[in-house]
Amino acid sequence: MINFEEELKKFHPSLEIEEAEDAIYNQDLTDMADLLVSLVKEDKEATVPATKKKKQQ
Repeated sequence: MINFEEELKKFHPSLEIEEAEDAIYNQDLTDMADLLVSLVKEDKEATVPATKKKKQQ
């Protein structure tokens, strides 16, 4: 049987919507899109100087 007194002691109110948004948006997590952007940027930086050198020769 459910002991309501015990359940009330365990109860934690959920975050308000604004607090939940802040908690979600303030996490600085790297996702796959961030990794792909970083890889493309690194690749462009690595290949652009090589392309410029070929054109100068």
